Amino acid sequence: MVATASPSPRLSAGAALNPRPTAISRWLLFVATLVIVMVVVGGVTRLTESGLSITEWKPVTGALPPLSEAQWQAEFANYQKIGEYKQINGPAGMTLADYKFIYFWEWSHRLLGRLIGLAFAVPFAWFAIRRQIPRGYAWRLGALLALGGLQGVFGWYMVRSGLSEQVTDVSHFWLSIHLLTALFTLAGLVWTALDLRALARDRSAQPAHMTLFGTITGLALFIQLLLGAWVAGLNAGLASDTWPLMQGRFIPEFNDSRGILWAAMHDPFLIHFLHRWWAWGVLGFLIVLARKVRRIRRRASIAIHSAVGLQIILGIATVLAGVPLWLAGLHQLTGALVVVATTWCIHVLGSDRRSMAA
Repeated sequence: MVATASPSPRLSAGAALNPRPTAISRWLLFVATLVIVMVVVGGVTRLTESGLSITEWKPVTGALPPLSEAQWQAEFANYQKIGEYKQINGPAGMTLADYKFIYFWEWSHRLLGRLIGLAFAVPFAWFAIRRQIPRGYAWRLGALLALGGLQGVFGWYMVRSGLSEQVTDVSHFWLSIHLLTALFTLAGLVWTALDLRALARDRSAQPAHMTLFGTITGLALFIQLLLGAWVAGLNAGLASDTWPLMQGRFIPEFNDSRGILWAAMHDPFLIHFLHRWWAWGVLGFLIVLARKVRRIRRRASIAIHSAVGLQIILGIATVLAGVPLWLAGLHQLTGALVVVATTWCIHVLGSDRRSMAA
């Protein structure tokens, strides 16, 4: 899913005193695991409507939660100024204890983001200082670090979009940018780790390349992930609790008064419908990808089939059950695993020189 080719990133004494591609690849996969956890915690934060509970962005001092009753009251008072409280939670009788619950999820999400930043930046500096990064990879690692920082910035813009008195939720566009940046970073971590593992096995190994089919499949999955983010941002999972029909019909009624393009980007019923049925198109692409990869790396092919099959089952179950927190969380977790499996398969395809024209 990520084009990461660079000029001859081979093990070279001129670039590194003691290149350690295996150690770096393991570190990147560990960070990728943390990103998956981050995606799940972010999903729970969204599902519990916790994202607006912290109304300020304090990258350093915000790592600590309120430690006194006065601090809790001050945070609660800030939250009471925004539309979500005034129009929804205030009239519903939210207490300080209720507020502490949603604060916990947003604080945990932000804290995990800080920990991921440290888990990436500190080892990166260590490997760089000791000149253990193979030639051609330092810029890629730096780009991944920059993506992590950008992810935090996008997260704050997302939160800020929901802090006025006139709105009660964050922008689903900013939510999709925030989520897709995380998933793109996840794909980049996995792709780079796989390149480094190949380099550790063969000093002359070149980075994998994006094939045409791999690019098309990645774009198909990107559209599905974008639709899924909009479903989450608009609470569109609640638009229907039946499957395969919605409102007793195949195509549900939706608001197209401003045009079909506006509806496809704003109407929860149409977005739910598109997410529901585009999944089958993505399934087709992934099955073909898995079949192409099967002769090269059978485990990658199995990973695709397992992840996407489970994801579709969880998606249908989530709708039929009325979007319970645990099922929706599993759906988001499996979505991240689909990204990992797809990245793996596209990488395998791009590593096989016989498949360069695929």
